[in-house]
Amino acid sequence: MSRRARIERATSETRVVMEVDLDEAPHGRIATGLPFFDHMLTAMAFHGKFDLSVEGTGDLDVDPHHLVEDCGIVLGTCLEKIFREGGPVRRFAHAVIPMDEALAEATIDVCGRPTLIYRADLPQPHAGSFPLWLLREFFGGLSTGARCALHLECRYGENAHHMAEALFKALGKVLSGAYASADDEMSTKGAI
Repeated sequence: MSRRARIERATSETRVVMEVDLDEAPHGRIATGLPFFDHMLTAMAFHGKFDLSVEGTGDLDVDPHHLVEDCGIVLGTCLEKIFREGGPVRRFAHAVIPMDEALAEATIDVCGRPTLIYRADLPQPHAGSFPLWLLREFFGGLSTGARCALHLECRYGENAHHMAEALFKALGKVLSGAYASADDEMSTKGAI
């Protein structure tokens, strides 16, 4: 069964074309016009060991909020499509990842109920020129699009870049783990 999806989302504010292939090694091109965000998406795919291609454009002159959130929605929609078309998945995954002085944790349940718990007290407001408060918007869009319960916590850290990167690496690990193919039912109810 295919563990690959391609989704295009176009609004009056953004255009995002994304392809996810959970069975391919990372080699895709990520280009959103936001260098730090591209770096985070690259780290996520690399450590999740899946291929991710992203072409995103938007009204960055207004605010990167629309593009970052829409990238989350499209990634989540790709994952939802993979789940619906590819059959049962492992459903749960958990990862704890350090990066230097930072330690981040990600836990996911592919349950059909979008939920985001995000706890990260980032000590700097920006990484480069990227406003770090937008990470919540990306993670929220992902949870909504994928219809998953996503718990992300940066337990501690002193460098906001390290903390964010540890979160994205942990996210990559749990996405590849939870969306791995499974042979059995995912719920005692018989359906998600």
